[in-house]
Amino acid sequence: MAEERMAAGGLRIGGENHPLPSNDHAARGWRTDLERLAEQRGLTRLGALLASTHPDADRLVAVLELSPHLNAIALKHPEWLEELTGHPASDLAAETIAATARLPEDGTGEAALMTTLRQARLRIALFSALSDVFGASTPAETSRVLSAFAEAAVGAALRFCLLDLKRRGKVTLVDPSDPERDSGLFVLGMGKLGAEELNYSSDIDLVVFYDERKPLVPDPLDAPETLSRLVRRMIRILGERTGEGYVARTDLRLRPDPSAMPLAISVAMALTYYEGSGRDWERAAMIKARPIAGDRAAADLFLDEIKPFVWRKYLDFSAVAAIKDMKQRIDRHRGFEDVGIEGHNVKLGRGGIREIEFFAQAQQLIAGGRAPELRQRRTEDALRELADGGWIDAGTAGELTEDYWLLRRVEHAIQMVADEQSHTLPEEAVKLRVVARLAGLKDEAALRATLLPCLQRVDRRYGRLFSEARSAAETEPDAEALSRLSRSAEDEGALAALSGLGYGRAGDIARIVHGWSLGRYRATQTSAARSRLADVLPTLLSAFGKAHDPDAALAAFDRFLAGLPSGIQFFSLIASNPKVLDLLAAIITAAPTLRETIAARPHVFDALLDPAFLGEVPSLDLLRERLSVFMDLSRDYEDALGRLRIFASEQRFLVGARMLGGVVEADEAGAAFSNIADVVLEQTLAAVETEFAASHGRVPGARIALLGMGRLGSRELTASSDVDLILFYDHDETAEASDGRRPLAPSAYFARLTQRLIAAMTAPMREGVLYEVDFRLRPSGNKGPLATHLGAFRKYQETEAWTWERMALTRSRVVAGDAAFAAEVEATIRAILAERREPETVTKDVAAMRQRIEEGKPARGPLDLKLRPGGVIDLEFIAQWALLTGRADLDLVGAPSGAVLAAADLAPAADGKALAATMNCFTRIVQLLRLGPGGARTADAVPEGLARSVAASLDLGGPEAIEPWLDAETSAVRAAFIGVLGDGG
Repeated sequence: MAEERMAAGGLRIGGENHPLPSNDHAARGWRTDLERLAEQRGLTRLGALLASTHPDADRLVAVLELSPHLNAIALKHPEWLEELTGHPASDLAAETIAATARLPEDGTGEAALMTTLRQARLRIALFSALSDVFGASTPAETSRVLSAFAEAAVGAALRFCLLDLKRRGKVTLVDPSDPERDSGLFVLGMGKLGAEELNYSSDIDLVVFYDERKPLVPDPLDAPETLSRLVRRMIRILGERTGEGYVARTDLRLRPDPSAMPLAISVAMALTYYEGSGRDWERAAMIKARPIAGDRAAADLFLDEIKPFVWRKYLDFSAVAAIKDMKQRIDRHRGFEDVGIEGHNVKLGRGGIREIEFFAQAQQLIAGGRAPELRQRRTEDALRELADGGWIDAGTAGELTEDYWLLRRVEHAIQMVADEQSHTLPEEAVKLRVVARLAGLKDEAALRATLLPCLQRVDRRYGRLFSEARSAAETEPDAEALSRLSRSAEDEGALAALSGLGYGRAGDIARIVHGWSLGRYRATQTSAARSRLADVLPTLLSAFGKAHDPDAALAAFDRFLAGLPSGIQFFSLIASNPKVLDLLAAIITAAPTLRETIAARPHVFDALLDPAFLGEVPSLDLLRERLSVFMDLSRDYEDALGRLRIFASEQRFLVGARMLGGVVEADEAGAAFSNIADVVLEQTLAAVETEFAASHGRVPGARIALLGMGRLGSRELTASSDVDLILFYDHDETAEASDGRRPLAPSAYFARLTQRLIAAMTAPMREGVLYEVDFRLRPSGNKGPLATHLGAFRKYQETEAWTWERMALTRSRVVAGDAAFAAEVEATIRAILAERREPETVTKDVAAMRQRIEEGKPARGPLDLKLRPGGVIDLEFIAQWALLTGRADLDLVGAPSGAVLAAADLAPAADGKALAATMNCFTRIVQLLRLGPGGARTADAVPEGLARSVAASLDLGGPEAIEPWLDAETSAVRAAFIGVLGDGG
């Protein structure tokens, strides 16, 4: 009676599922057999449970009837069921895994180890399956348990092999009590093992590497053979079938070049392969790679070294195409065409597990180089981060996550039947009912009602990601007719479609478009590029048809295409994101500067695809954070300089595109461009300092600060501005030379450092130039030393500086360098500017300087707003004069000219606030015009779309009103200038 009461609690599993057997008569027979076996073995609690009316007895017997695999385990090891009447299944599984992780015990032979591992695997199979079927554990929890056991088993087998080789003198271990430590040999779990998402009867994907610099194998030449034999033995220990079954079927085909490479591959060989020959599917595979055995420190270092291979500098839309092609090959090879239930493969078939994985991995590969939070191994985590970052909506992430685990539950159920690595649903109704009940559903009808909508949802989501351009094209008018332009320029249906889209000279446009298919341009020379272009052609033609002048817009795109060095990435980008075509059309027709930037560096267009594009203007701190993340993947100094160029060009392009799209007001752009320069100059200076110090060391007590001048100093940069800089330095008075292997005297050290900094910014690289740099505002201009000692600068300013040099200082601020020294530099500049000179002298000098500029550099047209009388220089000079004469507070040094004017006391000669308002208007014009052709000095010379943007920014009726408005405003400014400063005569 006591034992019956103990059994009254049932099995310590829990869960709300109550599976029914598929054959009641067979279930009663198995119950009788198991009850008899319990009695024979003295398993009193199990026997009492089976003899009772407790629902767990029915649940257990139903599972054993439904699954021949679990039935065999239970009948062979009924004592494990006895354990479940006294201990929670989760605890028993955890204890089994922990015991496996402690193997091998001293003196254990290979046969004994294999038996122990196989029995441990059967225990895990029983405990996890019952928990899963009873509904006590989620599919995610089941997958983690299965993955943890596989990891422990691989570790045990590896340790055994290492210790055995040590006993035979084949390897040298740093610590035989911990053979994996510092061995240099490590195992990466790939695929579902790496992601801790193993299915119930999964193969495990492994890759084994070794650090050839570690002394594991005494003779390095023997390492490939010795360690490959070790791997072969480890795989046999895990995979060979014995009377107790197997531990894990293993697959090593995810290693580099599996047909040619050994089973254990040196890190150096692997890195060379990935950098030179790695393919997109290998990048996708490496997303899930996780160290599971061996030298974890060496594994972490290796994974860190291949980050640049996996996570690209650019958004990589060719990866989407590669993954799509991979899935299509699977479909063709396996014959997966339709969504269904009977005979459907829930892993590889349409709407299956692989489509959800590819959905996540494709977008991880696209953006993971920029967004490190996307570098998630687990599918569920990747979907969550994609939603959090705005790459997909939260509803899509939630839906796909729920569907993923439903599919995984069904997959587990399929495999529990016979422990087969199958993902295919049976075709017979009775067998479908078995799977349904193991998956927690009533019968095959319930399975169909639950699973079919899931498969359809996944198929729809996957199709939208990989076929968005095609879907978009199908909604365009006469898409089929437009696509025929690839084959003929004289197709009547295509010509009619072009006319319907608004093209005036349909025949000419047709000939241009057809020419793209002939491969005359570099961007369309490859068949892959032409195929991508053909896919998106109807959508592209429709987008340009919406332009103010469709024919001119298409002709501009043709010129753009002619200059594009490569097309595959660009067309893949458009195919994956057809919504960007409208903005692209605006850029190509209205903003030549941005158009040329895309043509030279197509990847700058990546920046527009960030989900935050429309919703934010990045702050200085956010830019600093993003650049830091991007730079963390730098392999060396040259790579760092390339990454700085990529980041700067993308971010500058982004500001320009936002201006054109109306996201950023043009008078806000100066601060945005200046923030970009600030963070880039910080990183550039740090990289140059580090690289320079590697050869020349450091000067004792050295401190440096980079002073921004001109538009950079006043935070008014434009899209095409160069940067005016002065590098200040200081050091210990007793310092005579730097402390590196090639020491330099301090003055030479900082001059050379400045030269290196200039080269870092101006050297033409594949990614372009970072910034054009001007150091001529330093003391004595081009005649003085490149780097400026702060003490010498202070002395120069006190004794030799001209008024114009002090004017330049009013637009200055430190943008990089030592924080304490930066404060000292800025305090010095404030002190210099606070030394009042005779106001009359300052006024006369400022007015005379403006007159010299006007005579030496006359304005070249109405839109030469910088130089024309009453233009930007007049306003800047008034602001600088106000700071030098005490009419504006010195706290405004380094502020935009408009802010200085608004705060300046200019009465009674002028109204500072009115001038500030005019300055803001002028700033909008200048910022927008910098997106246009460099020589445009009249409104007629500005592209029509850009001219309309300028007029809109000023609330004018149209482009024809721009020049009259400027005439009136510049006349008012010139009158104010003369009122404040005189005419310079």
